[in-house]
Amino acid sequence: MDISLMQSSSWPFFFAAPIIFPSFSTPENYVHWTETPESHIYSVDLPGVRKEEIRVEVEDSLYLIIRTERVEEGAEAPVRNFMRKFRLPERVDLVGITAELGNGVLMVTVPRVLTTRSRLIDPANLPESSQVLVARAA
Repeated sequence: MDISLMQSSSWPFFFAAPIIFPSFSTPENYVHWTETPESHIYSVDLPGVRKEEIRVEVEDSLYLIIRTERVEEGAEAPVRNFMRKFRLPERVDLVGITAELGNGVLMVTVPRVLTTRSRLIDPANLPESSQVLVARAA
């Protein structure tokens, strides 16, 4: 095919076509992550999923798990399960995590801990001398 025969108006359509270039399309179970100064926000499109079928969990204080478990209600209703696991960023408030479902979009908000916890060690509480608890290897 001679490239000079192609019209210049067809080029933008050619490069934006998701059928030809599937990397431009968004995956079906894509979870969008947004970072703000106050929180981390995870959003996912879950059309047709009821609130009772959604579980948001924190595992070992390190991972955020978003999952759905659709119960099969009849032969024509397919079972569709969804599960994504994310490593939580440092300095987040695990107790303040909220989730809300509206118009088929689940929004999970993980607030940041804005203050750092520091511990003051008073030198008066330190022992006068240190003990050797393990002998040196020969």
